[in-house]
Amino acid sequence: MSRTFVKVCGISTADAAAAVVDSSADAIGFVFAPGSPRLVTVEQTRSIAAGLPSSIETVGVFRNQPIDTVLRTASRAGLTTVQLHGGETDADFDRLRAEGFDTIRAISIDDYRRLALAGQVRPNDRLLVDAVTPGGGTSFDPALLVDTPPSGFWMLAGGLTPHNVGELVRTVHPPGVDVSSGVEASRGVKDPELIRAFVDAARSA
Repeated sequence: MSRTFVKVCGISTADAAAAVVDSSADAIGFVFAPGSPRLVTVEQTRSIAAGLPSSIETVGVFRNQPIDTVLRTASRAGLTTVQLHGGETDADFDRLRAEGFDTIRAISIDDYRRLALAGQVRPNDRLLVDAVTPGGGTSFDPALLVDTPPSGFWMLAGGLTPHNVGELVRTVHPPGVDVSSGVEASRGVKDPELIRAFVDAARSA
Protein backbone atom coordinates (compact mmCIF):
# COMPACT_ATOMS: atom_id res chain seq x y z
CA MET A 1 0.00 0.00 0.00
CA SER A 2 1.32 3.46 -0.90
CA ARG A 3 1.83 5.97 1.88
CA THR A 4 -0.79 8.61 2.58
CA PHE A 5 -0.22 11.89 0.74
CA VAL A 6 -0.21 14.82 3.20
CA LYS A 7 -0.83 18.48 2.39
CA VAL A 8 -0.40 21.17 5.05
CA CYS A 9 -2.28 24.31 4.09
CA GLY A 10 -2.26 27.91 5.25
CA ILE A 11 1.52 28.30 5.44
CA SER A 12 2.66 31.92 5.78
CA THR A 13 6.19 31.84 7.24
CA ALA A 14 9.52 30.25 6.36
CA ASP A 15 9.65 28.57 9.79
CA ALA A 16 6.28 26.90 9.24
CA ALA A 17 7.36 25.78 5.77
CA ALA A 18 10.55 24.30 7.23
CA ALA A 19 8.48 22.33 9.73
CA VAL A 20 6.40 20.92 6.89
CA VAL A 21 9.52 19.87 5.01
CA ASP A 22 11.03 18.32 8.15
CA SER A 23 7.83 16.34 8.71
CA SER A 24 8.14 14.76 5.24
CA ALA A 25 4.75 16.05 4.13
CA ASP A 26 4.17 16.14 0.39
CA ALA A 27 2.59 19.52 -0.28
CA ILE A 28 2.37 23.03 1.13
CA GLY A 29 -0.66 25.26 0.60
CA PHE A 30 -0.56 29.05 0.35
CA VAL A 31 -3.88 30.85 0.70
CA PHE A 32 -4.70 33.72 -1.67
CA ALA A 33 -8.44 33.81 -0.91
CA PRO A 34 -9.41 37.30 0.34
CA GLY A 35 -10.61 37.43 3.93
CA SER A 36 -8.66 34.39 5.12
CA PRO A 37 -6.62 34.78 8.33
CA ARG A 38 -3.93 32.82 6.47
CA LEU A 39 -3.79 35.17 3.47
CA VAL A 40 -0.32 35.61 1.96
CA THR A 41 1.14 37.87 -0.70
CA VAL A 42 2.87 36.85 -3.89
CA GLU A 43 6.14 38.17 -2.49
CA GLN A 44 5.85 36.14 0.73
CA THR A 45 5.02 33.00 -1.17
CA ARG A 46 7.75 33.38 -3.77
CA SER A 47 10.35 33.87 -1.03
CA ILE A 48 9.19 30.80 0.90
CA ALA A 49 8.74 28.59 -2.18
CA ALA A 50 12.22 29.43 -3.47
CA GLY A 51 13.73 27.72 -0.43
CA LEU A 52 11.73 24.51 -0.70
CA PRO A 53 13.02 21.24 -2.15
CA SER A 54 11.68 20.40 -5.60
CA SER A 55 9.94 17.33 -4.16
CA ILE A 56 7.42 19.54 -2.31
CA GLU A 57 4.27 20.42 -4.24
CA THR A 58 3.46 24.11 -3.81
CA VAL A 59 -0.26 24.84 -3.97
CA GLY A 60 -2.00 28.19 -4.31
CA VAL A 61 -5.51 28.21 -2.82
CA PHE A 62 -8.07 30.52 -4.43
CA ARG A 63 -11.81 31.05 -4.03
CA ASN A 64 -14.20 32.79 -6.44
CA GLN A 65 -11.44 34.83 -8.09
CA PRO A 66 -11.13 35.61 -11.82
CA ILE A 67 -9.18 32.89 -13.58
CA ASP A 68 -6.85 35.48 -15.13
CA THR A 69 -6.00 36.71 -11.62
CA VAL A 70 -5.42 33.13 -10.46
CA LEU A 71 -3.07 32.41 -13.36
CA ARG A 72 -1.13 35.64 -12.92
CA THR A 73 -0.75 35.15 -9.16
CA ALA A 74 0.26 31.49 -9.40
CA SER A 75 2.83 32.27 -12.07
CA ARG A 76 4.38 35.18 -10.17
CA ALA A 77 4.48 33.16 -6.92
CA GLY A 78 6.26 30.24 -8.58
CA LEU A 79 3.66 27.63 -7.69
CA THR A 80 3.26 24.16 -9.18
CA THR A 81 -0.44 23.66 -8.40
CA VAL A 82 -3.67 25.65 -8.19
CA GLN A 83 -6.51 24.68 -5.84
CA LEU A 84 -9.90 26.25 -6.53
CA HIS A 85 -12.65 26.42 -3.90
CA GLY A 86 -15.33 28.39 -5.70
CA GLY A 87 -17.77 27.92 -8.54
CA GLU A 88 -15.10 27.64 -11.20
CA THR A 89 -16.00 25.85 -14.42
CA ASP A 90 -14.48 22.77 -16.01
CA ALA A 91 -13.05 25.12 -18.63
CA ASP A 92 -11.18 27.01 -15.91
CA PHE A 93 -9.50 23.82 -14.74
CA ASP A 94 -8.68 22.84 -18.32
CA ARG A 95 -7.10 26.26 -18.90
CA LEU A 96 -4.97 25.98 -15.78
CA ARG A 97 -3.68 22.60 -16.88
CA ALA A 98 -3.03 23.92 -20.38
CA GLU A 99 -0.89 26.64 -18.80
CA GLY A 100 1.22 24.00 -17.05
CA PHE A 101 -0.31 23.89 -13.57
CA ASP A 102 -1.51 20.83 -11.72
CA THR A 103 -4.96 21.37 -10.22
CA ILE A 104 -7.01 20.44 -7.17
CA ARG A 105 -10.78 20.90 -7.14
CA ALA A 106 -11.96 21.53 -3.58
CA ILE A 107 -15.58 20.50 -3.08
CA SER A 108 -17.94 20.15 -0.16
CA ILE A 109 -19.20 16.71 0.82
CA ASP A 110 -22.74 17.73 -0.16
CA ASP A 111 -21.67 18.87 -3.63
CA TYR A 112 -19.56 15.76 -4.09
CA ARG A 113 -22.46 13.46 -3.28
CA ARG A 114 -24.75 15.41 -5.62
CA LEU A 115 -22.28 15.24 -8.50
CA ALA A 116 -21.43 11.60 -7.85
CA LEU A 117 -25.12 10.65 -7.89
CA ALA A 118 -25.51 12.42 -11.23
CA GLY A 119 -22.35 10.84 -12.65
CA GLN A 120 -20.76 14.28 -13.10
CA VAL A 121 -17.47 13.83 -11.25
CA ARG A 122 -14.71 14.24 -13.82
CA PRO A 123 -12.19 11.37 -13.65
CA ASN A 124 -9.21 13.64 -14.36
CA ASP A 125 -9.93 15.96 -11.42
CA ARG A 126 -7.90 15.63 -8.25
CA LEU A 127 -10.50 16.29 -5.57
CA LEU A 128 -10.29 17.67 -2.07
CA VAL A 129 -13.49 16.67 -0.26
CA ASP A 130 -14.21 19.09 2.57
CA ALA A 131 -16.96 19.90 5.02
CA VAL A 132 -20.02 21.87 3.91
CA THR A 133 -18.14 25.06 4.81
CA PRO A 134 -14.73 24.48 3.15
CA GLY A 135 -11.78 25.79 5.11
CA GLY A 136 -13.81 26.24 8.25
CA GLY A 137 -12.09 23.55 10.31
CA THR A 138 -15.32 21.60 10.73
CA SER A 139 -15.71 17.89 10.08
CA PHE A 140 -18.40 15.72 8.49
CA ASP A 141 -19.58 12.14 8.92
CA PRO A 142 -16.98 9.93 7.18
CA ALA A 143 -19.67 7.32 6.56
CA LEU A 144 -20.88 9.59 3.75
CA LEU A 145 -17.76 8.60 1.79
CA VAL A 146 -17.26 4.97 2.73
CA ASP A 147 -19.68 3.58 0.15
CA THR A 148 -19.09 6.16 -2.60
CA PRO A 149 -15.48 7.39 -2.47
CA PRO A 150 -14.00 9.21 -5.47
CA SER A 151 -12.48 6.81 -7.97
CA GLY A 152 -9.21 8.67 -8.59
CA PHE A 153 -6.75 10.48 -6.35
CA TRP A 154 -8.47 12.57 -3.71
CA MET A 155 -7.82 14.15 -0.33
CA LEU A 156 -9.93 14.20 2.79
CA ALA A 157 -10.22 17.56 4.58
CA GLY A 158 -12.37 19.19 7.22
CA GLY A 159 -11.60 19.25 10.93
CA LEU A 160 -8.61 16.92 10.74
CA THR A 161 -6.18 16.92 13.68
CA PRO A 162 -3.29 14.77 14.90
CA HIS A 163 -5.79 13.06 17.20
CA ASN A 164 -8.41 12.00 14.64
CA VAL A 165 -6.59 11.67 11.31
CA GLY A 166 -5.37 8.13 11.96
CA GLU A 167 -8.84 6.75 12.61
CA LEU A 168 -10.28 8.61 9.62
CA VAL A 169 -7.58 7.24 7.32
CA ARG A 170 -8.33 3.71 8.53
CA THR A 171 -12.09 4.25 8.08
CA VAL A 172 -12.33 6.16 4.82
CA HIS A 173 -9.03 5.15 3.13
CA PRO A 174 -8.33 8.44 1.37
CA PRO A 175 -5.19 8.53 -0.80
CA GLY A 176 -4.41 11.91 0.77
CA VAL A 177 -5.32 14.23 3.64
CA ASP A 178 -5.26 18.01 4.01
CA VAL A 179 -4.90 19.99 7.24
CA SER A 180 -4.75 23.65 8.21
CA SER A 181 -6.40 24.78 11.46
CA GLY A 182 -5.79 21.35 13.04
CA VAL A 183 -2.06 22.04 13.30
CA GLU A 184 -2.24 25.59 14.61
CA ALA A 185 -1.22 26.96 18.01
CA SER A 186 -3.59 29.89 17.40
CA ARG A 187 -5.65 31.05 14.46
CA GLY A 188 -3.34 31.28 11.45
CA VAL A 189 -0.19 30.34 13.41
CA LYS A 190 1.23 26.88 12.68
CA ASP A 191 2.75 24.70 15.41
CA PRO A 192 5.77 22.63 14.22
CA GLU A 193 5.11 19.88 16.79
CA LEU A 194 1.47 19.53 15.70
CA ILE A 195 2.56 19.37 12.05
CA ARG A 196 4.97 16.54 12.79
CA ALA A 197 2.39 14.73 14.92
CA PHE A 198 -0.22 15.02 12.19
CA VAL A 199 2.03 13.62 9.47
CA ASP A 200 3.16 10.77 11.73
CA ALA A 201 -0.43 9.88 12.63
CA ALA A 202 -1.61 9.95 9.01
CA ARG A 203 1.28 7.83 7.76
CA SER A 204 1.22 5.29 10.60
CA ALA A 205 -2.47 4.61 9.95
